[in-house]
Amino acid sequence: MKLIIQIPCFNEAEQLPRTLADLPREVEGFDAVEWLIVDDGSTDDTVAVARAHGVDHVVRLTNNKGLAAGFQAGLDACLKLGADVVVNTDADNQYYGQDVVKLVRPILEGRADMVVGDREVTNIEHFSWLKKSLQRLGSWVVRQASSTSVPDTTSGFRAYNREAAIQMLVVSKFTYTLETIIQAGKQLVAIDHVPIRTNPQTRESRLFPSMGAYVRRNAISIFRIYAQYEPLRVFWSLAALIGLVSLAVWIRFVVAYAEGNGKGHVQSLILGAVLFIAAVVLWALGVIGDLLAAQRVMTQKTFERVRRIELELGVEPSHYESNPAHPAPRRDPSASRPAPLASDGAPTEETVEETVEV
Repeated sequence: MKLIIQIPCFNEAEQLPRTLADLPREVEGFDAVEWLIVDDGSTDDTVAVARAHGVDHVVRLTNNKGLAAGFQAGLDACLKLGADVVVNTDADNQYYGQDVVKLVRPILEGRADMVVGDREVTNIEHFSWLKKSLQRLGSWVVRQASSTSVPDTTSGFRAYNREAAIQMLVVSKFTYTLETIIQAGKQLVAIDHVPIRTNPQTRESRLFPSMGAYVRRNAISIFRIYAQYEPLRVFWSLAALIGLVSLAVWIRFVVAYAEGNGKGHVQSLILGAVLFIAAVVLWALGVIGDLLAAQRVMTQKTFERVRRIELELGVEPSHYESNPAHPAPRRDPSASRPAPLASDGAPTEETVEETVEV
């Protein structure tokens, strides 16, 4: 069993040594624990610092592509490097590294495919009252959208077993945290959460310039991701709402017309017609979105099969650089390959001979 801890990084040369020093090199239940960083176009000495502090693998992106792209690149590399479990953590040392043991326990016990660390944000001292309130509200919205029970949906400290990691496909450009939870909930991936500890704040977050920008981006992300998976519910709900408003406007016109004041309320008739047309358009968008959602599911399955084929063939990770000072063994693709069978389902002569020789 191999565990790979991946760390997306962007200009983290100063923080990375502290983060790596906090991570475990041995975890019960695993034969090997390796570290991987995703250098998201850093302009400082992030890669050199990582290698000097014992990082086994480096995925170096040519330019800054964002946290979501970095996470996806790291996940792909971890799978191709033979990880049975992948743990993702942040480079700013926000999370207490030794809690990796707690994070992977539900996976080792077979109770979960994906585990999210719960920071228990109400107890974090450097979070303002407003930020704590927004975190709770946002997590509640994501729980409703994903049909999961994760209390801290923006936590980046999480673990995936191999099967869950193979199924993950991030398309958002802003953040992977919300999308992977909603995606996992819709794909019936078993999700669990465990309480984790956090370290004192070392710097402000770089993901958003202000609280308003954070709320706006997350709200848009939640809507877009949920609409991808439930377009019919989203657009038909909006269509029903606008349709009811148009009906109310028309009733107002009918009442005025019955009282002999119809000429003074023609604008209500026009407004009602415009709203009704908008409702019909939203209804049509819901139907089209539902058809596209079916195509998305097929695309997701195709992506999953392509990834499995790549893993079987031993395709090298993209933008990958090993650390010569810390070489790590790869997974043998043939190790998990089933024995070849004849057309009648019986083992071939080659398979029988190999068995006898062993």
